[in-house]
This record gives sequence, C-alpha cells and structure tokens, in this order.
Amino acid sequence: MTPDQIIFILTAALIISSALMVVTTRNLIHAALWLVAALFGVAILYAVLNAGFFVVVQVVVYIGAIAILFIFAVMLTRREMRDRGPQLRKNWWLAALLGMLAFSGLAFLLINQADINRSAAVIPAGLDTLGALGAALVSPDLYLLPFEVASILLLAALIGAVYLAATRK
Repeated sequence: MTPDQIIFILTAALIISSALMVVTTRNLIHAALWLVAALFGVAILYAVLNAGFFVVVQVVVYIGAIAILFIFAVMLTRREMRDRGPQLRKNWWLAALLGMLAFSGLAFLLINQADINRSAAVIPAGLDTLGALGAALVSPDLYLLPFEVASILLLAALIGAVYLAATRK
C-alpha cells in the first residue's frame, strides 16, 4: 500500500465515524463538533489530492463559517442541550432500508465501472484553473444563484435563531 492509500483509508475512517457520531449523539453541541471533525477530514482528502484552493475553502467556509454558525445558533437559542424524548421514530427501519438500498446501488455502480483504476488527466502547466473557477462562481449563468440562495438561507437561519432566543417583555 502506498502512503496516499493509507492516508485515504485513515481519513475515510475519520469521516465516516464522525458522520455517524453527528447523527447518533444526543448533545447538539457535540454533534456540531463531530461535524467539524468530518469536514476537517474532507479537507485532508483535498490536501492529499493537491487541491490547495479547496483545502482553504473547506477550512475557511465550511469549518470556519457554517459549522461555527451551527454552534452559535444552538447556543443562542438557550434550549436545553439534551433531548429527553424518544430518539427513534416508528418508521426508523424504512430509513435504514432506503439507506442500505442507496449504498448497495452505489457499490454496484462502482464495482461494475470499467475505468475504476484509471487516473485523472494531468492539468497542463500554465492553465489558469483558479481563474476559470473564479469566473464560474460569479457568472450569472453558472454558480451565482446557488451562492446567493445559500447566503439568504444562512441569514434566515441566523434571524430565526435570534428571534427564538429573544425574551418576551
């Protein structure tokens, strides 16, 4: 095994275990911290792929902004951090079955993929990929609308958290 494969396996284990902890822990703050660990694992994968720009974006935007916004919203609402109600719904088995079906379908597609061992083409030297990415992110025809929708959604979540935390006089 190469060092890159060992790093990938360890990072994948970190991401999967952290993601499982996000959905199984009862404490909301702990779930948000496990989310930070999972997002950090994705940043490690980007670093292994030599995608420095995406590493910085992952750390700054996702870990530094979105996960901290979750923690801020949970702390701002001042609700009790532990839910005392039942943790499982009556139809939990249906969600588990759908998850297993989706996983089986993806595994089947990967196993039957002919080009699974083929590497991606090397980007030619001198090609301004970062400039093309920047132009795509601000282009009205490509990714500008999803970025604006995400910013409005985050603003609405923050306003909702402030409204819920406000004490009535």
